[in-house]
This record gives sequence, structure tokens and C-alpha cells, in this order.
Amino acid sequence: MKKYKIGITVGVFDLFHVGHLNLFERCKSMCDYLIVAVCQDDYVTQIKNKVPVVPAAERMRICAALKCVDEVIPVTIEETADKMLLLSNHPFDVLFSGDDWKGSDRYKLTEEQFAPLGVHIEYLPYTQGISTSKLKEIIEKNK
Repeated sequence: MKKYKIGITVGVFDLFHVGHLNLFERCKSMCDYLIVAVCQDDYVTQIKNKVPVVPAAERMRICAALKCVDEVIPVTIEETADKMLLLSNHPFDVLFSGDDWKGSDRYKLTEEQFAPLGVHIEYLPYTQGISTSKLKEIIEKNK
């Protein structure tokens, strides 16, 4: 039996790479049902100030094709900023997040909001040596 019933992870997942796959496999190893929430293009352009290489609909399709992923949903800017809104719209008992968020004011607040509801946050390490930003740099350098 796994530690959690329903887990969710949120991200852009542009230029899908092995780090994304490692994340999903780690998440799935801890929950029975894994939801991958894909940030929409407006989030990438407005909040991250970047242009996605792969459109959201295609990123969602790629994620949905993986056997470790049970469901893929689009996530709004508001749901990304307010995890309580995300929880109310898509119930889960664990949020998987990168360990770079641990201890941040935003996630301390989220932990406090989740605690009385029995919802947890699991902080997972990133795969070393790979990132979408690094891939973009390599592509740009080799033009």
C-alpha cells in the first residue's frame, strides 16, 4: 500500500526530459493516483516571463501518455498561486513539489493551510544536470 491515495504535482513541463520523468515516477511511487497539473501558456508568459517552446495542449498530451501518470489537468495562474484553490478544484492528499520551495514563505503558508485538512507536501529533489533552461541554452548555443 502506498503512502498517499491522490497526489498532484504542478509544473510547466516544457521540453520534456528525464528530470520530468524522474519526478513523475517518484510521485507515483508514493501515491495510488497521480495528477499532473500543467501550467498553461499564459502562466509561462505572464509569470515566468518566458515563451513556452511546446504549447500547453501538447505538453499535456505528452504527460498523459506516460504510464505513471493517471490524469493530466490544465492549471490556472490562480490555482498555481493559491494551492488551497487548487485543492478545492482538484482534491488530493499530497502535493509534490521541488525541494527548492521548502521553507519559502509561500510554502510555509500552504503547509499551515493544509495541516488541519490532513493534506501533506512532499518535497522532492530535482534531477541533477538537466533542466528545461539548460536544454534551451544548449539549443541556443548550437544554432
